[in-house]
Amino acid sequence: MPSHPYQHTVAQQVYGFRDLKDLMAKATPLRSGDLLAGVAAHSAQERAAGQMALAELPLRTFLSEALVPYEADEVTRLIVDTHSAQAFAAVSHLTVGDFRNWLLSDAADTAALAALAPGVTPEMAAAVSKLMRNQDLILVAKKCRVVTAFRNTIGLPGRMATRLQPNHPTDDATGIAASLLDGLLYGSGDAVIGINPATDNVAQVTKLVHMMADVIAHYAIPTQSCVLTHVTNTLQAIERGAPVDLVFQSIGGTEATNRSFGLNLALLAEARSAALSLQRGTVGDNVMYFETGQGSALSANAHHGMDQQTCEARAYAVARAFQPLLVNTVVGFIGPEYLFDGKQIIRAGLEDHFCAKLLGLPMGCDVCYTNHAEADQNDMDVLLTLLGAAGCNFVMGIPGSDDIMLNYQTTSFHDALYARKVLGLRPAPEFEAWLQRMHIFQGQGAELVLPAALPAAFAQALLPLA
Repeated sequence: MPSHPYQHTVAQQVYGFRDLKDLMAKATPLRSGDLLAGVAAHSAQERAAGQMALAELPLRTFLSEALVPYEADEVTRLIVDTHSAQAFAAVSHLTVGDFRNWLLSDAADTAALAALAPGVTPEMAAAVSKLMRNQDLILVAKKCRVVTAFRNTIGLPGRMATRLQPNHPTDDATGIAASLLDGLLYGSGDAVIGINPATDNVAQVTKLVHMMADVIAHYAIPTQSCVLTHVTNTLQAIERGAPVDLVFQSIGGTEATNRSFGLNLALLAEARSAALSLQRGTVGDNVMYFETGQGSALSANAHHGMDQQTCEARAYAVARAFQPLLVNTVVGFIGPEYLFDGKQIIRAGLEDHFCAKLLGLPMGCDVCYTNHAEADQNDMDVLLTLLGAAGCNFVMGIPGSDDIMLNYQTTSFHDALYARKVLGLRPAPEFEAWLQRMHIFQGQGAELVLPAALPAAFAQALLPLA
């Protein structure tokens, strides 16, 4: 094999790429994490050459050249062992560039993309995304439709759900309940009522699980709850009889990344089995909730020399194996070391959503940034609007856009309401019907509006209940 098996010429300059991993990295749109890892293209010309070489690469190459060795990585083994040759047959003759063209064509409709999903590997999805403009990522993702269910139905056409995130820096029950009430009155919470605990131990997790279960039961809310703790804590809470709806875990795209999170595939399978045994869903049995984010593999020194976006796409293979209700990328949370500014965060959010949807995942996004990034809320407005147009399954809802426990900026209850109104999107149908029964929303469709006064059903509020 030559020292540079992949190459392309731009303006009489020959650019060589030592292997598929190097080619993928050099073809990636610029981001600070790849510069930090030392894998990024050295110039715009080298990046263009990489994209041209990648466009000419047969898709089937990804089935014979692993970016992380099969023998050394259980995520690679999962990707290879679960790949559907039958589903892949429809595009097996294409190059990466041809695949992009096909995805943008009318032939790639919702039914065709759903049938294709088991035949697409994460590396294929990442590769084709590197050749796409933002509008391409939006157009194709819009055609992908992934529907999941637990106590309501997420991902239907014309719908966008929200995670109500009532975090509190001391896990104060009254503070959490106040945020809960605020969010419900804005129509937030159909994806999940999900708390990041400030005190992460089994006793506190169990207390929060019971609190949310009581609220959901008291008001007969057709939604689900989740405490975003480590999977082992959730398992112990289940063993103690806690009414757990969803099992949460952050995941990565390599075995070593997941090891740094204290987990493996077997542990995730055990947790899913435990949650299923509780039979708490009413309209479906999708019981897992995963979060991901570009840069996690690099921060754990577990990226194996891959670019961060390809690592991220590989995490979606992990998620796909466990039939989750929800998956989301916390796109700007890790910081400017990985996504430097608003432009990079916007691009990453669209890439992540596209790749996950192409692989058949119910993808949402935490449209967010940290205060030391070169980004602001206007950038988040842009990404939120683009993701809404792209058919994103759900976004976050936080009081005032500012998570006072995790100390980062994300989307607020009114941001989600804005997106629904402007784009004509509605909550999950079961949750929407509840909002109308409770007189929180009035009217139909995109014209849903907040009432002028607190609904009588909430006259006692949630505060005494806490």
